[in-house]
Amino acid sequence: MSYAGDLTPHEAWAKLQEGAILVDVRTEGEWAHIGIPDTRATDNDPLFIQWTFPGGIPNPEFIRELTQQAPEDTTTELVFLCRSGARSVAAAIAATQAGFTSYNVLEGFEGDPDRYGERTINGWKNRGLPTNLGKN
Repeated sequence: MSYAGDLTPHEAWAKLQEGAILVDVRTEGEWAHIGIPDTRATDNDPLFIQWTFPGGIPNPEFIRELTQQAPEDTTTELVFLCRSGARSVAAAIAATQAGFTSYNVLEGFEGDPDRYGERTINGWKNRGLPTNLGKN
């Protein structure tokens, strides 16, 4: 594995309570319309850095933006989150290559789709972890 590991949403929440920083790599539209994790009960605010732009266009500035926003002390663990856990794996790998200790949140924020295509099965928000309606 080329990053520190995968965490369930509840394991990710525990890691955040221990001082790790959440990095939400979804798009601005997802943050605004689907919701965001609420990390007010932890010591750190989340970072919001798009891994891709709408249409799947890669963000060429991802590592630069991460380096600017993350603590200079690269020993702080980063927990990467996307919709379902795919983009966050790629982001965790890239961040690890840049010198960060990086984890991926399995199931992502919304989780897997049910038989009707709605994301109601698992994921951060469906497991009852703290969530805000949207990022302005």
